[in-house]
Amino acid sequence: MQGLKRTFRAAVASAALSLTALSAGAAEPVRIGEINSYTGLPAFTIPYRQGWELAVEEINDKGGVLGGRMLEVISRDDAGKPDDAVRVANELVSNEKVDILAGTYFSHIGLAVSDYALRSKKVFVAAEPLTDAITWDKGNRYTFRLRPSTYMQAAMLVDRAAALPAKRWATVAPNYEYGQSAVAVFKQLLKAKRPDVEFVGEQWPAQGKIDAGSTVQALAASQPEAIFNVTFGPDLAKFVREGTTRGVFDGVSVVSLLTGEPEYLDPLKGEAPDGWIVTGYPWDQIDTPAHKAFLDAYQARFKDYPRLGSIVGYTTFKAIAAAVDKAGSTDSEKVADAFKGLKVESPFGGIEFRAIDHQATMGAYVGSIAVKDGKGAMTDWAYSDGADYLPSDEVVLKRRPQ
Repeated sequence: MQGLKRTFRAAVASAALSLTALSAGAAEPVRIGEINSYTGLPAFTIPYRQGWELAVEEINDKGGVLGGRMLEVISRDDAGKPDDAVRVANELVSNEKVDILAGTYFSHIGLAVSDYALRSKKVFVAAEPLTDAITWDKGNRYTFRLRPSTYMQAAMLVDRAAALPAKRWATVAPNYEYGQSAVAVFKQLLKAKRPDVEFVGEQWPAQGKIDAGSTVQALAASQPEAIFNVTFGPDLAKFVREGTTRGVFDGVSVVSLLTGEPEYLDPLKGEAPDGWIVTGYPWDQIDTPAHKAFLDAYQARFKDYPRLGSIVGYTTFKAIAAAVDKAGSTDSEKVADAFKGLKVESPFGGIEFRAIDHQATMGAYVGSIAVKDGKGAMTDWAYSDGADYLPSDEVVLKRRPQ
């Protein structure tokens, strides 16, 4: 098993994945350079990869784009490092001659590739990075983002947080762009709705290296009535376990970004934190026709259930295909123009890439966690449309370079 894991990691890190139905003499493919942290965060990125694989297969099975050109994906691992991401992006553009760049997970890596996209004048579809800067303060003509941003998801959570009686809040978040942005926005929006709240403590563990004991102890010392959590992945599991063991969450409300996503909720099993208010993805409870069609296709193809990453990968590549067809070309300037105002159907329903800031209006599910049959599940959830959780055009124009 260890040998297989090492082989897989090496293959992901060094080999190009080509998904194409081309035969000799067929039309030139549309080449997409895909970059992500496969070895750094496989819980999200492997389902994400399966999502885009399914999308590419569906698109090519229907004849591809531009009247018969297949999609060909060349995938690279960024090793969770901005410098590596920029290096492989340049390799994909210069050596592999890709038409479009896509992917990335971590916010600081997404920002690095976005800057490269601007310099190289190559369209980049940021699938996952949540930092507001990627579409606002550091936004550019060539970068578009699919997932709801930290601002959007924080705003969704603030709706429920503001209804809590708690006045004393503490925060815990990874000490990099995503965590810093999420905490700043949550504070801003909650104070706007509840001027009576105060923030009495902050903890900033290094991403992937949380000292859960000292973090929980410091939070408890501030005597909060509620906590805003931004940790995820293995850090989240350690935080939940330590906080539960020490009773820090007893009588304390917790509002948490991403924790309801199966990637992060499922590994907690029976230790899932009951009652936390979260954003997430209750995949087994959504009964819309669009989601059912996606779920059936995904389970038939991979014999597994989808995670949120699966939705992100799938919709990212569906959007790329739609933009190329709308542009009638793979020319970067034409594709960039086509993405502005582009409307795409997703498993969550219709979304639009806004012309003003290149942010998609994809939403998120907001609900609470309950432990059922020995595992965590989302309850009392509702879909929050991303279009309803964006600031005014005036605010965007002040923050985004013109």
